Amino acid sequence: MEYRAENRNLDYLKSLVAVLPDQPGIYQYFDSSGKIIYVGKAKNLKKRVSSYFSKNHDNRKTAMLVRSIADIKHVVVETEQDALLLENNLIKKYQPRYNIRLKDDKTYPWIVVKNEQYPRVFQTRNVFRDGSAYFGPYTSVLTVRLLLELFRKIYKLRTCKLNLSPENIKAKKYKVCLEYHIGNCKGLCIGKVDHDEYNQNIDQVKDILKGNISGVIKYLKDLMQNLASEYKFEEANEVKEKLLSLEKFQSKSTVVSSTITDVDVFAIEEDEQSAYVNYLKVIKGAIIQSYTMEIKKSLDESARELLEFAIVDIRQKIYSNAKEILVPFDVDIKLDNVTFLVPQRGDKKKLLDLSIRNAKYYRLEKEKHAVISKAEKNTSRILETMQKDLQLKSAPVHIECFDNSNLQGTNPVASCVVFRNARPAKKDYRHFNVKTVEGPNDFASMEEIVFRRYRRLLDENQSLPQLIVIDGGKGQLGAALNALEKLKLRGKIPIIGIAKRLEEIYFPGDSVPIYLDKNSETLKVIQQLRDEAHRFGITFHRNKRSGNFIKSELENIPGIGEKTIELLLKEFKSVENLKKQPYSLVADKIGNYKAGLIFGYFKLNR
Repeated sequence: MEYRAENRNLDYLKSLVAVLPDQPGIYQYFDSSGKIIYVGKAKNLKKRVSSYFSKNHDNRKTAMLVRSIADIKHVVVETEQDALLLENNLIKKYQPRYNIRLKDDKTYPWIVVKNEQYPRVFQTRNVFRDGSAYFGPYTSVLTVRLLLELFRKIYKLRTCKLNLSPENIKAKKYKVCLEYHIGNCKGLCIGKVDHDEYNQNIDQVKDILKGNISGVIKYLKDLMQNLASEYKFEEANEVKEKLLSLEKFQSKSTVVSSTITDVDVFAIEEDEQSAYVNYLKVIKGAIIQSYTMEIKKSLDESARELLEFAIVDIRQKIYSNAKEILVPFDVDIKLDNVTFLVPQRGDKKKLLDLSIRNAKYYRLEKEKHAVISKAEKNTSRILETMQKDLQLKSAPVHIECFDNSNLQGTNPVASCVVFRNARPAKKDYRHFNVKTVEGPNDFASMEEIVFRRYRRLLDENQSLPQLIVIDGGKGQLGAALNALEKLKLRGKIPIIGIAKRLEEIYFPGDSVPIYLDKNSETLKVIQQLRDEAHRFGITFHRNKRSGNFIKSELENIPGIGEKTIELLLKEFKSVENLKKQPYSLVADKIGNYKAGLIFGYFKLNR
């Protein structure tokens, strides 16, 4: 029965295809629930739609689309351009399942010069037929803000919404506001600015927005010279400041070539999931807009199809009327009064190469962010797993691990390593010289370093970890707990011990350890902590052996600090050589008091 139903549906679809015209238009596929699942355009509707049913499709998604089609509708249009625009609008409206997705379909800002007695200039996302002049839209809000700041700085344009009619100004209806007092406005509301002068500034603003910065700069240069020749130096200086600001702004534009006037440039980069289309708008030889669109692939669309879609969409969004479009390869679309060019050399080729690089860099940046996002998700999962396995109240974002050891039974040392978000935070690692313990006593050494570490964090109001790991079994864990008890931190910071032999995990107050699965992410992080603490401690040991170990005898002398020891070893090379020196020579280097302490110690310890 299912087979017969499928055949009946295919026969029905083929009957719809049979009556399609050989004309340009758009076609819509519907599923059994009446929902649009795909919108496409075609130069020849019959040929394009019949191709879906006359062959087997290698692409899995295309095959799924064909199996889901329950009905077909079409719209015939006059030109191919009409088909492009209608397809674009229908995809945005219905967002069919099997059509490509635009990752950024927001509205863009405009700059409006209001139709007023003293026009305001500001940003808007709404265009009204009110006689005002609208410029844009701009793909970058930062560009809009930069332009508006430039206009207010140069021309002191008003920002208030007052009705500045000649009658209201003459009647002295308004008083100046803070903008006037801080120098951002010249006092339009009290008649301090000539109407023609203000509108002359507005004309310059419009020229800049049209891309004619060079024309405005030339006008201001001529004006400055005329004012200077008439000895109006203060006014000439005001014009000079405007010039400097405009030239600085102009220098930020990428000047391509004075021979390239009004051109749109498109380039495309792809990966398996998406396409990235870069757009450059060039007016009077300078790039005034740059924008990259991400398109999510749905079926097995070619680079040409994706680029064609992006060209129509972007030009429609920004109301582009450029008559020439530079592209990286031939496209199969026709737009009214538009020429497509694939440049091979010269400035236009350099411009296309720049657009290609922009698309490529955008793709690489997206990939980098995707890797970071994946790493963050992995970190979150690991921390949640640790919280569950170790029965913690919160995720252990900040973990500290302690290890102690001694060199041949003497000079005990210790290390503390810090992990943040399950990764080493090496700048927070710490070494310890055990000070209060004589001889090899691992338990007492552990108690001392844990006490010193967290007393300091408390004294300096630094954050405490969410988990402490002790390299050792019940004995070392108990010693660390004693230190936390003295600091009144016991029970406030979770703490565990890990024994090396069988990787047992010990908890406070529980004599029976737990054994985590050998493949557990929790155990792997704890092992990494333990191994890193051991490695860091061993490095400290080696450094002590290689040079710093000879300081140990001098370090035992009360009143002799590290800087004094370094000075003596630098001068006399070794403790044995120091012992052979006359008292007077040593006193000349470090003073009588410290020399007395050292020679007194040597005398007592012969």
